[in-house]
Amino acid sequence: MTTTMVMPSHVTAQIEKAARLELETAGVLIAAIIQTPTGNFRLLVEDVIWVEDAAYVRREANGLSIASHGYVQALGEAERRGAMALWFHTHPGEDAIPLPSTHDQQVDKDIADLFRLRTNSLFYGTVIASPRAEGIVLTGTLQRERQSTILIDRFWLVGSRWRLFQAYSADIKPIDPIFDRNVRAFGSAIQNTLRQLHVGIVGCGGTGSAIAEQLVRLGIRELLLIDPDTLSLSNTTRVYGSVPARVGEPKVKVLHDHLTAIAPDLSCAILASTINRESSAKTLTDCDLVFGCTDDNAGRLVLSRIATFLLTPVIDVGVLLSSDDNQILIGIDGRVTVMAPGDACLVCRDRVNLALAAAELLTPEERRARTDDGYAPALPGVEPAVVAFTTAVAAAAVNELLERLLGYGSEPRPTEILLRLHEREISTNIAQPRLGHYCHPSQNFVGRGNVAPFLGQVWQA
Repeated sequence: MTTTMVMPSHVTAQIEKAARLELETAGVLIAAIIQTPTGNFRLLVEDVIWVEDAAYVRREANGLSIASHGYVQALGEAERRGAMALWFHTHPGEDAIPLPSTHDQQVDKDIADLFRLRTNSLFYGTVIASPRAEGIVLTGTLQRERQSTILIDRFWLVGSRWRLFQAYSADIKPIDPIFDRNVRAFGSAIQNTLRQLHVGIVGCGGTGSAIAEQLVRLGIRELLLIDPDTLSLSNTTRVYGSVPARVGEPKVKVLHDHLTAIAPDLSCAILASTINRESSAKTLTDCDLVFGCTDDNAGRLVLSRIATFLLTPVIDVGVLLSSDDNQILIGIDGRVTVMAPGDACLVCRDRVNLALAAAELLTPEERRARTDDGYAPALPGVEPAVVAFTTAVAAAAVNELLERLLGYGSEPRPTEILLRLHEREISTNIAQPRLGHYCHPSQNFVGRGNVAPFLGQVWQA
């Protein structure tokens, strides 16, 4: 079992600032808690509410004590949001150790029941942060009444930049020598991050399979592959790992076998299903990052909500080839859209055809009847696809992951990259969420992963 705390950039910035103060500083982290289908926990931090100066009974560089009124209001806010509360404080100094002292352990015993009671939650949690030249180091625990304490293993910080930290006291495995060239390019810390990331890929066709192979060769060792389709003969011209002998098998199985042949130590889960089913979409709660490589509009509606509700960055990919009446190729367009918490979703960007999405969710009989009556648009036929172009767009998508881990690009970072390969041009843009839409921070859905129904949408039976 693994426990991951996910923090959006506005919370991370406040914690880093507090960790650099000379005196210990305390507050309450408000977080949604999700237990994934595999039994892991994810803590989705929505906000941090700081203890007011007047509530400190004692505040020094190596200790503090707080009057109860310093955190009771925050507990009420957590209950109002249907969230849990974690007691947070700092251990100042770049040589400080963010491990609980004897005093900290006693404080946990004193306030744990109160935190659970006032928030109407089964859980109480703690987090300690200390500053470092490159940022912060953290430790934390999750405690359920009368059960053993669970350590928070990982801290995933998402925003314009993405950072993954193991808990301060965790053992870091040595890097495999096969990644020597990677380490020379971006250092051992990033290589360790790649090894720890759990990545989901929705759609295992031309772009999805190309992304998957690049990720494995970069060092990703935890993958979830989702695709409902079987391999067709025409797929073998562009799906990585495909051969004619495996036509008719599930795409996810073909790709799984190909990737594990490249990296025998790869942990690769597969699901031959569509994410338009709630049970399938819930498997993505285990992921730190999701690549969207599906052609359907309904699937993109689900992917659009993941970044908002689960604090899980999504990199959505699209390729469009256009031909004239004489079947001459005239347009090669690629799109890479990056959605982190607080970014505009695909609907706000007009990258989803809502009418087609609704039609895709109908049964074939319903769709045929409604199309004949003019109440539903006809679904498009088979679109053209070429391996050179799907691979180029896949590489651009993987580049966006690396840039957000490394930070080698310009700021502000674009949230969409448009490739016009026929014109040898690349452009970028940044879009803001529409006011009143679920992805806009004012709607308070950012990090609300435990809402019902899941992702705040209606699911097929």
